[in-house]
Amino acid sequence: MPCVDLPEVIHFELKRRQAAFRAVCPDARWTRPEGIHLTLKFLGEISDDQVGKVTDVLKGLEPFDKFTVGLKGFGFFPDGRRPRVFWAGVEAPPALAELAGRVEDRMEKLGFEREDRDYRPHLTLARFKVPRPQPALVELAGREKETSLGSFEVSEFFLFESKLSPRGAEYRKVARFPG
Repeated sequence: MPCVDLPEVIHFELKRRQAAFRAVCPDARWTRPEGIHLTLKFLGEISDDQVGKVTDVLKGLEPFDKFTVGLKGFGFFPDGRRPRVFWAGVEAPPALAELAGRVEDRMEKLGFEREDRDYRPHLTLARFKVPRPQPALVELAGREKETSLGSFEVSEFFLFESKLSPRGAEYRKVARFPG
């Protein structure tokens, strides 16, 4: 999947924050901090042949100007009453959505289904198998809604490969696409 990687300092801060949240919600499936990334387009499982085609198409994208992304606050999809995903918020200029849109357009031309929702950048911190109320997590996240987790500059993105293992998803960079 095409993604923006995060600097180590951001991974460290996310790990620190996850520890506090995990203490009040141990039954969530927590994302490994080193695997957290900013997805531009989810592709699902694709063949080696498709990886080559995706890489070739993304190499043809026009260059983009670097921009800064900030991380602030926490939330839930679809909401805090019956959460399926717990996330860290992303504050970004229109350039991020434009880049995601350009990636979306290219992937659609390769036959990947277009998202039917607007692009909502976020960093997935945890998932819930069964969406049920998590009052302690919702309360703690609410107290942290104005908390800044730092910012970083985006000057490139990557095609990540995901492999499931007993420890959860493990990610590997397959290709790099500079701005």
